[in-house]
Amino acid sequence: MSKRIQDLQSPVAKWRNKVLDALSKPFERLTGGQKFWLGFAVLSICTTLLISNPLWNNQNVLRYNVGDIARETVISPADIYFVDEADTERQRDEKRAAQKPIFRYESNKPEQAVQQFLSAWEKLQRHEGDSASNSKPSNSDSKSETHWTGAGGPEAGKIFAARTFTRNELDAVAGSLREASQGYIYDDAELQYFANEVEVFDRSRPNLRSIVAMPESNWTSLSTARNKYRSRLQVIRSLSEREVGAFYTAGEILIEPSVGFDSVATENARAAAAASVEPRAVTLKRGQQIVDAGQKIDATVLSQIAAVNNYTASTRRFNRFFGLLALVSVLFWIGWKFIEHRGIVPRLALSEQKTFALFGSIVLVHTILLAIFFRLADFTASQNIRPPMNDPSIWAYAIPFAFGSLVMTLLADRRTALFTGIFCALLAGFMAPRGMEFTIYATIASSVAAYGIGAYRTRQTVTLAGLLVGLTGAAVAIAFILFNQQPFILNTVLLAIACGLASGIITSAFTAVFLPMFETMFGVLTDVKLLELSNADLPVLGQLALRAPGTNQHSHAVGQLAEEACRAVGGNALLARIGALYHDIGKTAAPEHFVENQLNKNPHDRLKPQQSAKIIISHVTYGVKLAKEMGLPQRIIDFIPQ
Repeated sequence: MSKRIQDLQSPVAKWRNKVLDALSKPFERLTGGQKFWLGFAVLSICTTLLISNPLWNNQNVLRYNVGDIARETVISPADIYFVDEADTERQRDEKRAAQKPIFRYESNKPEQAVQQFLSAWEKLQRHEGDSASNSKPSNSDSKSETHWTGAGGPEAGKIFAARTFTRNELDAVAGSLREASQGYIYDDAELQYFANEVEVFDRSRPNLRSIVAMPESNWTSLSTARNKYRSRLQVIRSLSEREVGAFYTAGEILIEPSVGFDSVATENARAAAAASVEPRAVTLKRGQQIVDAGQKIDATVLSQIAAVNNYTASTRRFNRFFGLLALVSVLFWIGWKFIEHRGIVPRLALSEQKTFALFGSIVLVHTILLAIFFRLADFTASQNIRPPMNDPSIWAYAIPFAFGSLVMTLLADRRTALFTGIFCALLAGFMAPRGMEFTIYATIASSVAAYGIGAYRTRQTVTLAGLLVGLTGAAVAIAFILFNQQPFILNTVLLAIACGLASGIITSAFTAVFLPMFETMFGVLTDVKLLELSNADLPVLGQLALRAPGTNQHSHAVGQLAEEACRAVGGNALLARIGALYHDIGKTAAPEHFVENQLNKNPHDRLKPQQSAKIIISHVTYGVKLAKEMGLPQRIIDFIPQ
């Protein structure tokens, strides 16, 4: 018999029983009252942590940039003295960026280049003179190879020693080198350090500094200066192309940058400029209004907001947590008293403690959804830079505020659902950027969810309720745009409508997901659940039809009679009919012992009266045991002994 019971158990019932057994073991020694208040405390703490966790430093932070429009009025919560490190560092960065790059200038570079060239040339000429006075013949090529000390090496030395150059030619070459080396010449690689204006000092007179505008246009690059030197050499007509190349090779290396970026001096100047910035201190008085909603955020207001953010993110955030915990606990106490004195709810045949557990579970899930979607709205807005896409308040209209009210409407009654919706709306007000506005928005959405739908007979009811909530949310979102005097432009209106409709769709989606869970966890019998229990394909009803067809027909007949009777007296006709289907499931243990299943022989003829009575009566106890093992709702189980 027990094996048959196990086979008839649904997977959901098995899973639920295992979970409940595992969760109840640690609390078996506690009394009912102790369990209730322990659960009450856990519920209050968890809800408070979801609203404002003191361990999250980014909680309740006002995120603005210079030029943004304030979404709410900001008031200093206390006397605050704050050194705005971020603003101070920003000003220091501005000072660093404003410091012009410093270049050093060496004015004697042209003369140095000419002197180096002439010095190498004179050494070559002296060696040639010494070689001419020597009696031993010598090879001029070998002499040039050994004694030309300038650039170009032996190849240039051979060309210079091949003939005697006139004084005019030498002066022309030296003049070309001097002319190409004159002015401000910079290394091409240092172009990256240029700015619109740079600061220049002469190494011979370091105290005298000048400002040069557009240095890239006014100065000469090293490659340009060397090309200029080649061009000047090509103008000297007495020089052959080979000689021009030799003189260019010898003089090219001598043309050096006369201005160079001084990284040490620049960094020192920037460090000094940054050090000159005094720390930005902000002083606020308690109750001082920093900015009003709709005003533009400037640098001063941003520093004051940073001071408020720092204050709220300090150790005082624990003060907020404990204050919020007290408020949430009071709200839950009011919820408990409401449930305790609300009267009888025919559909919800639960004790007051279990009803409060259902209420608390719905509120907790709703708060989790609020916490997730508020952060998602902030994240979505932060990814956009143009209004209205960067306004988290508009994105927040898509949050499923009516979830708690809709679920409670489908599980219990409208009065409890409305209370749940208002309760969750108050919690949303603690989390929303504009608390009062979103409290009203959530209250209206919850009221529509509670009173805008009819009987819950099909799963399609959830979709219709979500659509109605979405249309209402879109209308209320537009109303708030008008009330807040926001620009009534097409993009804003379309985004608000889309978010309002999305709120209804998301509400119905999450309701469809969580509603069966709450039905199963708390054994709540909705009309849809009752209709699902009437499915003939369920194991127990299938066994009843197979093993006891007469009892099965009898149960359907009793169900029809009970349904008609309930309609006459205003009872729950659907519950009576479904209960009647299960009231004789205990007869599946010995179906042939009941007259409606007997064809020819009666097994009671061979039994003693006491045995027959025992078998007949036992179908009630076995039916109750079978129903419990299967995980049938208690209200259905009650039909068996009654």
